[in-house]
Amino acid sequence: MKLKKGDEVKVVRGKDKGKTGKVEKVFPKLNKIVIPNVNLFKRHLKARSQNQPSEIITLTKPLQVSNVKLVCPKCHLTTRVSYKLDNKSKIRICIKCRQEI
Repeated sequence: MKLKKGDEVKVVRGKDKGKTGKVEKVFPKLNKIVIPNVNLFKRHLKARSQNQPSEIITLTKPLQVSNVKLVCPKCHLTTRVSYKLDNKSKIRICIKCRQEI
């Protein structure tokens, strides 16, 4: 997974195209991420008892990783991620400015 929790990303496809935000949660097996205030959906909840009325809540659903691009912290451009092996450790590199992420 080339994106990690805390990365700044920009949505490039879908109904929220153009919005940016930090990655809140990552699901590597599903290839999805959660970004706050992006991909919001309304959910109608039925009243369970007389004390608890029915309500409409807003949920943030996971977004496919292919629909977002990483925003490089150095050059502030949307970019893809490359890797460089350095003493048994993988380092993420910005394709555009060739700097460490």
